[in-house]
Amino acid sequence: MSNIEYFKSRVDSTFSPMDYLQAKKMNPDKYVLIDVRNGTPELKKEKISGSLEIPQPEIINHLSELPKDKEIIVYCWDVWCNTASKSAIVLLENGFSVRELSGGIASWKTLNLPTTSLLESNNECGC
Repeated sequence: MSNIEYFKSRVDSTFSPMDYLQAKKMNPDKYVLIDVRNGTPELKKEKISGSLEIPQPEIINHLSELPKDKEIIVYCWDVWCNTASKSAIVLLENGFSVRELSGGIASWKTLNLPTTSLLESNNECGC
């Protein structure tokens, strides 16, 4: 693979957080964002707002629940994590259109983009 082929492939298979937000704004119903990180809610603490949670080892069991007419965007922890890539392979092998969110939730949070807590409130008021 030449350098240009490598970089074209990378661009075709990933979305930066800002590119994802721009694409989602232009076509709000085209994308499904999935958090494929493994771990407990206490470990993960939060997810990208609007994303589904399907841990990577379970993705194969949820294929029938995912729309094939939408582009699936998967994310994991950060640039060193390969959980999203593993999930993308399974989805691609099963006929889905898939991209990986570059940098995972770490890059999303660095940009102060919206997240949703996965931890239940311990306040008696429920707030």
